[in-house]
This record gives sequence, C-alpha cells and structure tokens, in this order.
Amino acid sequence: MEDPAAPGAGNPPTNGNGNGGGKGKPAAPKGREAFRSQRRESEGSVDCPTLEFEYGDADGHAAELSELYSYTENPEFTTNRRCFEEDFKTQVQGEEWLELEEDAQKAYVMGLLDRLEVVSRERRLKVARAVLYLAQGTFGECDSEVDVLHWSRYNCFLLYQMGTFSAFLELLHMEIDNSQACSSALRKPAISIADSTELRVLLSVLYLMVENIRLERETDSCGWRTARETFRTELSFSTHNQEPFALLLFSMVTKFCSGLAPHFPIKKVLLLLWKVVMQLLTKQDSLDIYNERDLFKTEEPATEEEEESASDGERTLDGELDLLEQDPLVPPPPSQAPLSAERVAFPKGLPWAPKVRQKDIEHFLEMSRNKFIGFTLGQDTDTLVGLPRPIHESVKTLKQHKYVSIADVQIKNEEELEKCPMSLGEEVVPETPCEILYQGMLYSLPQYMIALLKILLAAAPTSKAKTDSINILADVLPEEMPITVLQSMKLGIDVNRHKEIIVKSISALLLLLLKHFKLNHIYQFEYVSQHLVFANCIPLILKFFNQNILSYITAKNGISVLDYPCCTIQDLPELTTESLEAGDNNQFCWRNLFSCINLLRLLNKLTKWKHSRTMMLVVFKSAPILKRALKVKQAMLQLYVLKLLKIQTKYLGRQWRKSNMKTMSAIYQKVRHRMNDDWAYGNDIDARPWDFQAEECTLRANIEAFNSRRYDRPQDSEFSPVDNCLQSVLGQRLDLPEDFHYSYELWLEREVFSQPICWEELLQNH
Repeated sequence: MEDPAAPGAGNPPTNGNGNGGGKGKPAAPKGREAFRSQRRESEGSVDCPTLEFEYGDADGHAAELSELYSYTENPEFTTNRRCFEEDFKTQVQGEEWLELEEDAQKAYVMGLLDRLEVVSRERRLKVARAVLYLAQGTFGECDSEVDVLHWSRYNCFLLYQMGTFSAFLELLHMEIDNSQACSSALRKPAISIADSTELRVLLSVLYLMVENIRLERETDSCGWRTARETFRTELSFSTHNQEPFALLLFSMVTKFCSGLAPHFPIKKVLLLLWKVVMQLLTKQDSLDIYNERDLFKTEEPATEEEEESASDGERTLDGELDLLEQDPLVPPPPSQAPLSAERVAFPKGLPWAPKVRQKDIEHFLEMSRNKFIGFTLGQDTDTLVGLPRPIHESVKTLKQHKYVSIADVQIKNEEELEKCPMSLGEEVVPETPCEILYQGMLYSLPQYMIALLKILLAAAPTSKAKTDSINILADVLPEEMPITVLQSMKLGIDVNRHKEIIVKSISALLLLLLKHFKLNHIYQFEYVSQHLVFANCIPLILKFFNQNILSYITAKNGISVLDYPCCTIQDLPELTTESLEAGDNNQFCWRNLFSCINLLRLLNKLTKWKHSRTMMLVVFKSAPILKRALKVKQAMLQLYVLKLLKIQTKYLGRQWRKSNMKTMSAIYQKVRHRMNDDWAYGNDIDARPWDFQAEECTLRANIEAFNSRRYDRPQDSEFSPVDNCLQSVLGQRLDLPEDFHYSYELWLEREVFSQPICWEELLQNH
C-alpha cells in the first residue's frame, strides 16, 4: 500500500520552483522533504514529554543535604559514628543521645566544645567528628530517613544555641591559615580526598547548621524562630571585628583558584557560600514577584467614557493573566479568584500589559516633531503644540503604560548627587545585609567573579581537560584509584554528579547576587555584571549550552541507595553494573534543569538593554545554540530562551526570520513586548553602530563615580569644610606629647630664635 505522505503519492512530482517535473527529475521531491526535515529540526520539534518541574530557591531539604557528600565519603559516616560513641560512653553511662533530657544534651555539647580546645590535631579531629555525627542526625539511633532528618534539624538548633557555630568558625580560620597543609598539598603530584579531611569535617558541620536553620516550618517553636533571626544577623553583620562569613568563603574560592590551596574541598565551599548568601538575604521567590510585577504609573487618569468602554471582565483578565505570564511557577495571590476554564481558553488580546519607558516616549515625540514641525524639544514630553490629534492620542496611550523602574529612579538620583554634591548633602546609606556584603566584596570583586567563572568552566560538561585548568576533583577522588569496572563506573558517576553540583551552586550564587544587588542599587548590579562580561561570562554560558541539553537535563548521575540519609539507615545492597546504569526513575535531573534556567536568567540579566552585549550574542552565533534548548519542554526554560532570541532577532536577517516562523510566533505569544517594540524588524540597525568599547566605557565611568562617591571618602577631600578664622584655629586645643614640655625651650631656640627672618621678603610674598 502506498504511503500517502510519501513523495508522489497522489500528487504529481514538482521541481524546486513548484512546476511539474517529468521523468529523470526524482531529486526534487527528496530535496523538498529534506528541506521540510531541516525546517522541523530548526523549529525544535522533537519527541520530549512536558517536564513537571517546580522552580524554587533550592531543591528539597533531603536532596540539598545529600549533595553535600560525595559517594567517596560514605565510609566516613561510620567513622563519625564511632568517634561519637567512644566519646559519649566516657561522659554518659547507660543511656543513648535520644533518651537524654535537653539539659543533659546541652551539658554534653558544652563538654564537646571544651574538648575541641586541645593542642593535639588528631584528638581535635575526633571531637569534631563527634559533633558532625550529631549534626547528621545521630542516625545510629534512628529507624527511618524521616527520623534522621528530624534529629539532624533538632541537633543543629541545639548546637547553634550552645555556641558551636562560632567555635567551628574559629577552627575554620585556623585550618585556612594552616601553611603546612597547603605546602604538603602543593608537593603532591595527585591530591585526593584525604588531603582535606579536617576542612571537610568543619565545612560539613557549618553547612548542616546553615541549611537546617534556614529551613522554615510552621511547627517551629518561638525559640527556634528567634534563633533563626539571630543566626541571620550573625551571618549578615561583622562580629568580633571579623569580616562577614560570606567574605571568608569568597577568599577561600580565590585562594583555591590561585593554586595556593589546591586541597580545599571546593564543592563544599561553594555550597556553603550559596546557602550563607541565601540566609543573608531575602528569598529569591520574593524577589521574583517584586521585580517582575507591573508598577505602571498612569500620569493621566482615565475619563468616565474610557472607564465605561473597558469592561470589568477584560480588565480583570488582563491583570490575572499578566501575573501568570510573568513567572509561570509563581502562584497568583490568594486574594485572586481562579480563572474559569472558558476565560483562560479564549483570552482577549495578549496575556500581559505592555510597558513603555520614558526614553520610548521621548524617541516617539522626537520623530513626530521632526516630521510635522521640523524641530525637537529635547526631553519635553508635555508640549504637544503643532502635532496632529492622533499623535496626542498616541502620547496619551504611551503615558498610560509608562513604567518607571527602581533602576531609573536610582540612576536619576545618582545624577543629581553628582551635579550637586554640596547642596544635596551626604547620602544616608542604610546598613542592610546586602549593602554590607557589597562593601566587603567591593575591592576584590573582580577576583571573586573570575574565580567563580574559572571553576564553572572546569565543571562544564563541554570543557575538555587541560593541563592549565584547575583541579576541582580534589574532594571526590579516593586515595586508591578503582581497580574494577564497577568501582570505575561508581567513581565516574560520582565525578559527574560532583561537577553538576558545582555548576548548580555557582549559577544559583551568581543569580542571587545579581538580583539582590540590582534591588539594592543599580550600579552595584552593573559593577558585578560588567566584571562578569569582562571575564567572558557570555561565551562561557553559550559554550555550556552548546551540547545536547536534553541529554544533560535527563542525565542520571546518581545512586539513590548511596544518597544521604538513605545510606545511613539501610544496609547497602550489592551494586551491579546494571543497577548503576539504570539510575533512578525520575523524568529529569532537578539540579541540572535548575542550573540551566539559572544560567539563562543570568544571560538575560547581562544582556538586557545592553546593545553591545546583545551584539555579542549575535557574533558568537548564539541563535542555533539557544534554539536547540527549546527542545526541552519546560515553560520557564523556554521563556528565557525566547527572551534571548527576541533581543537579537532584528540582527539575524530576514532569511533567518523567514525560516524560523514558528520561533517568531512563540516569541510573540510568550514574551512581553514594549508598546512600540520593533523586535521583529531591523529599522534602527543602521542608526546604531556596534560600539562595544564606548558603551561599556561610559557605563564603567558611571560605576566608578558611584563607587568613589559612596565608598571612597578620603580625609583631605576637596569638599571637606575648612576653618578660615584665625582666632578659631589658634584657639583650638592641641594634645601634645609629654616629652614636648621638657624640650619646649630647646625647640624654641632651634626652630624660632636661631632662624633669621627677612620680614620685607615675607611681606612681599604675602
């Protein structure tokens, strides 16, 4: 039976021009099918199920704890338990930890902290392992994974209340400054997990405390809630004349990348740094809702006729759909009633309200004035004399959708402060956790960004091993390399999982920093962004996506029976090559999809409203790379891919737009547009040449002026007040040293009486 879809089935063959072809021209239908196949491939149509993924600040609590440990570390769970039980039996007779009263538990923890202050490094490590066993949930006395997680959280709050965090922070300072460990690691040809034992124990205790205290639950007692707020304050602000904890971890990252401390367990450092910054600062979900909501300012109130012409149903629908479109995974406010199926299925118009910037209104009026009256009025948007009535209506509509962002307000305030530094006075900067973090990072921020991107490059699956690249596997490689196929497969999974977790932590950390700095001040955000761009962050992210993203997202680099807390409760089954290859039954890898979305959001933030950086996307040929990511059927990931394609569409040429109409339609349907947005055309390309250097230099000058004005305050500033009154100056009391009184007469004789003074010359000069 003839296939109806095959060439020539019921249809005459045609040549490339669509005309009928005779015998001897069978290649034309094949060429047409090849073109259709290529077209389907370019549009990203592939059999991939829709992924049920919920984006959030982090993964589930158990998953975030399990990713702290590599599978190579699993034997150390038993070591930690043994160290605790040996110490516990010497202090408590005939009882277990879970049987003790709270006061007895506190007394035992106090004893542990006292025993930490010993000279012997080996004894101190055993006590630290006992504390780690408590933080891990005393799994030897638990029957289920739920019990382990419960007691881990309980013990972490108890440890914090007894001062364990401060004690371990001091030990971490000592271990970082341990030059002997650094020099020993530098002399070794191959570094293994044994070289970072002490650091891994300390960082694990600190991470478990941060992660468990960070987790909020409705059943938490008032004491736990108070402890959480105190802990946040302790992490945010400098205590005991020490820098904030996040800056210490940043210094560990730079020290590791410089090659001075290759034994640092960098995965644990990055995970802890990410969670500490998250604990300083506001939740990412809250920032998403705050940054993405529409704060339109209607300059002219609507008339009664206009209000009557717009039905209540349409206005409500626009608002509800706008909230849903901003972030597909942020639920609408509880006060909103759910939409009916009929109204969702047949919306009127696009599901968002368009935004208009002040610059858009100015540009529109400049063009209109040049066309109708022959001259312009600069930034004046109120004078409409001489313009026809339709232009009046257009300006009114534009102003109704005018959107003034926080960044615009901050830039305007900064310009005023630069113009009038004396009359406006000194700016009062609130000491928020974000502000303190920026002040601490300011002078070393370029090194921090370069270090993070170096590690991200080394962990990217598309990166090839090079001799000059940094070794990020020091805290996953065992002392003895595997000798069997099964051991090699297990280590291979562990290494891939290790790299995925590093990518996850760095992508989340960078996104979190950009979001908070942008909310705190736009030039803080621009400072971080510019150093990321200068460190080649844009091509690095594109290189990351230049792979089979679908395979990366569905990769199964995990062994569920070896994950914490499962491995502490159950007897480990015998692993086989089949069980290792099978992996878990999940549809996708949560951390990999989370990382991809973070990197896309990061790329969006770096390129938004930056013409030169958008042209970098074009020059690096990002369009085919990004389009391949559309094969992943996940709404949030596709939204940010389409945003990146939208900003460069006008520069890709008419042929590209013609060949990718499905992508163009998706952009039109899913991505918000400006009122007078010409994203699908190339009208202003000739008027805007690509001058990367000039644009970035102007931005850099503004950033440096901001940093200099706010953070560089020398004592001899030209704007500092000067006392010109002779009596006031001579009447000031000066504190002189005690020995001056004894040598005063000698000073007068040497410096005053014995020095000849030519009064005529002195009067002439003055």
